[in-house]
Amino acid sequence: MTKQNILKAFQFRHACKEFDPSKKVAKEDMDFILETARLSPSSFGIEPWHFIVVQDAELREKLKNGAWGATKKLETASHFVVCLTMKSHFLKYDSPYVKNFMKNVQHLSDEVIEPRSKFYTEFQKSDFNLSDDRKLFDWAAKQSYIPLANMMTTAAMLGIDSCPIEGFKQAETDAVLQQDFGVDTTQYGISYMVAFGYRVNEPKIKTRRSTEEVITWR
Repeated sequence: MTKQNILKAFQFRHACKEFDPSKKVAKEDMDFILETARLSPSSFGIEPWHFIVVQDAELREKLKNGAWGATKKLETASHFVVCLTMKSHFLKYDSPYVKNFMKNVQHLSDEVIEPRSKFYTEFQKSDFNLSDDRKLFDWAAKQSYIPLANMMTTAAMLGIDSCPIEGFKQAETDAVLQQDFGVDTTQYGISYMVAFGYRVNEPKIKTRRSTEEVITWR
């Protein structure tokens, strides 16, 4: 993989508004895209995310009412993913999830867990002032956007189109997730949706600000 190949993938990627419903992403390719999400980095390595791959047509239909930015994608995308972000139930410094995660997922020793837990506590209480549920969720949601970028870049490198979606009514979508998907919305909140498939129309030429406008060296 050359640098030119990587840049070509970034030029290829665009927010695909409509997909060809007759073309499906191969299972092995979609599994690979999702694996890059699973392997994505997060602050303290705490992995504050869960991904729902929505392939059921009836469930996609239920998402439409509250997801004004996803209507055409829900109808035509090969694969449609909803990203849930953990709330304070999981992420607060003294939660059972954090303690279990350090011990049984990260496999840290008790000698390491104790100072790491203190550091994580201070980080929430003072460094980032994550003093309420909303601040903690917003912090975790920022982590959840890292796998989004990785999934879309991976897809582009495989010649697969994608579209990230924030165009949804949060309260209505939360209600659907709770009623029809079995999501406990006291524990999880939706951060974004993302669709994958193959384009119907070619995109416009990509426009971006110049390098000089967005990058400063000191």
